[in-house]
Amino acid sequence: MKATQILMEEHRVIERVIGSLEAGADRLERGDAISPAFFIDTSQFIKGFADGCHHVKEEKVLFPAMNDAGLPRESGPIGVMLAEHEQGRKYARALREAAEQWQTGDSTARARVIANARGYAALLRQHIAKEEGILFPLADQVIPLQTQDKVAEGFEHVEHEETGEGVHEKYLALATKLAQQVAN
Repeated sequence: MKATQILMEEHRVIERVIGSLEAGADRLERGDAISPAFFIDTSQFIKGFADGCHHVKEEKVLFPAMNDAGLPRESGPIGVMLAEHEQGRKYARALREAAEQWQTGDSTARARVIANARGYAALLRQHIAKEEGILFPLADQVIPLQTQDKVAEGFEHVEHEETGEGVHEKYLALATKLAQQVAN
């Protein structure tokens, strides 16, 4: 499987969690029952899977391979993706902080939970569209075939050596749990 296909499969999981996050923000805005823990768990998924696994594969393996193929890292598509990764991290941190404040009794933090949930979801939806519409086709074009296999191997290394055995599966289970929590 091509490296970009692996990343697109991970996008489907991330999009599922984004949908759950949006549903959770809708519930909170309507005043329906939802726990701050839902948003804390979602921010944990974002930190551990979307950022800690998926974005690490891009930043440590895919982007360097694209850079070696002649694309600049600081500008162009790679530079935009890196800036958006950082913006996503800011939203995720702010989401977690607001959810923790809400959990300790600060009801005013609910509005910040909603704002950061919506901000993160909007950012990631357009980010994924850019990656799949522009960046990944470009990667498939510029990275030589023999290097693409090495990129996929690098992804395996990130998943099993850097993030740890079973971590990927843990986050897939968390994605399912989050979807179930807002499905009712």
